[in-house]
Amino acid sequence: MATEAHGESTGLEFHPMDQFIVKPLFGDGAVHWYTPTNVTLWMGIILLCVVGLFVMGTRGRAIVPNRVQSIAELGYGMVHKMVEDVAGKDGLKYFPYIMCLFLFIVFANMLGLLPKAFTVTSHIAVTGVLAMAVFLSVTVLGFVKNGTHFLGLFWVKSAPLALRPILAVIEVISYFVRPVSHSIRLAGNLMAGHAVIKVFAGFAAIALVSPLSIAAVVAMYGLEVLVAFIQAYVFTILTCVYLKDALHPGH
Repeated sequence: MATEAHGESTGLEFHPMDQFIVKPLFGDGAVHWYTPTNVTLWMGIILLCVVGLFVMGTRGRAIVPNRVQSIAELGYGMVHKMVEDVAGKDGLKYFPYIMCLFLFIVFANMLGLLPKAFTVTSHIAVTGVLAMAVFLSVTVLGFVKNGTHFLGLFWVKSAPLALRPILAVIEVISYFVRPVSHSIRLAGNLMAGHAVIKVFAGFAAIALVSPLSIAAVVAMYGLEVLVAFIQAYVFTILTCVYLKDALHPGH
């Protein structure tokens, strides 16, 4: 009844945000922290895809790689070069962690574009955990590697002395905002894109505008494929930047 009332008030027979509802896999009860949900299911599928690509796909280690091995090698090489270029050779020690982040996000984004799929990275609860893990890791690493010298990250030596305290406050605030912007950027872009596609798809039932609606859906879908990869790349390269700050706070 509540759904009907909401539909009558908006004039819509669908709700673009329904695709982001977390639902239990079994039954219709409340969702608790231990309840298997659609998020749990798709995280498991993401894990299987990563294992399939990088474990099963490269098992043969052929000199002339097949398509699956080529994709795995290209992904490995791209992230490896990113870590080395941004964080330096010292950062390569943490390459496995960054590689796992990239793979999880890119597969989550791409699989979320499949019909009836659930985009786990559209939820701030997921991206927030990923961003907070990066934030805490690089902060602890910064103090372990540099001790109190890590605080030099907030002291802008190139600025005039009178401005340094003010800039230090700004730097501290911007540092602690990192996990917020890191997580919202990823979740917000994916949620917005998927919602727009659902809105355009809803107008496909109207004969007068259906050709335009279908063309818009195709265009948005192509854009979302690009956004899915770019957002995984951006999340990963920002992680490398934060790692560089932790390893070399004086630079």
